[in-house]
Amino acid sequence: MLFVRSTEPSAMTHTLFHYEPLFRQLELQHQEAWSQHLRQQLQAATDPVTNGHLNLWTTAWQNLPHCPDAQITAHSDAVTVSGTLSDHNRQILTTCLQSLHPWRKGPFEFFGVPIDTEWRSCLKWDRLAPHVNFHGRTVLDVGCGNGYYGWRMLNAGASLVLGLDPFLLYVMQFEFLKKFAAPETPHFILPLSDAALPKTPGHFDITLSMGVLYHRSSPIEHLQSLRQTLAPRGTLILETLVLDEPGQHVLVPEDRYAKMRNVWFIPSVDMLLLWLRRTGYTNLRLADLSRTTVAEQRSTPWMTFESLENFLSPQDHSKTIEGLPAPVRALILADRR
Repeated sequence: MLFVRSTEPSAMTHTLFHYEPLFRQLELQHQEAWSQHLRQQLQAATDPVTNGHLNLWTTAWQNLPHCPDAQITAHSDAVTVSGTLSDHNRQILTTCLQSLHPWRKGPFEFFGVPIDTEWRSCLKWDRLAPHVNFHGRTVLDVGCGNGYYGWRMLNAGASLVLGLDPFLLYVMQFEFLKKFAAPETPHFILPLSDAALPKTPGHFDITLSMGVLYHRSSPIEHLQSLRQTLAPRGTLILETLVLDEPGQHVLVPEDRYAKMRNVWFIPSVDMLLLWLRRTGYTNLRLADLSRTTVAEQRSTPWMTFESLENFLSPQDHSKTIEGLPAPVRALILADRR
């Protein structure tokens, strides 16, 4: 699927954080109260006074070169922006992209400039895609990062992708890409956390939570709030750290896990399935169980900080630097009961 930018004069102007088409769609789905709530929260979330880097990032967004024949494709590993761009403008583009370091999810390519992100998210997508039919579905992605998976889901036929991520840097990375897409492209990311999820019954066909659950001090409440977003018989896609051992067990790190402070609960798969049953899900399917390797998560020129290799024991990669079981991730599908 191509997300082609129109060359009509009326379509040449893009607005940063342009959410009105999303709000109109939510209101058509009788979610007026949530739409209004989001409008109020977004005013604070995008306030330059409380986001010290926003003016710098906005200037970089404004300086992105103009390309009237730009198009976005998302059918291969790298979500790609292509079109006609001079060498001079490509240098300007590269400088703008580098201002958004670190790039964690991807890969991407902008007009021949490859962005080798920390995570090779294409590998997770390859594990997920065979198990889910996105065609014609509305999708909510909680903790979506910079929207890499959203572009892949649109390419797979999703009719709407709405992402939530509280880190404004990742939202700006998405906005850099979306500036080259058609204005009507049904892909949005709000700089908000799962605290912004609606309290009323949901309307989404599919909700994703990938890499979020272990950061929640109340995983049960997180699963309950995700269920609330789903339409009847809607599907949850849950990806999280687990213990790769039989039985119902939970690891609670004493302090850090793989140098992360905010890891609270790492359940065994059996325990995670119990949590899902208790919180109102049925038809549970373990789609994948994979150990995270340095081939999938590593430092790159576009993410120069420490990465997985620094988080594992140098003597034994089956353990974290703290001596705990190394990261194993489960991908589970579950339907709203």
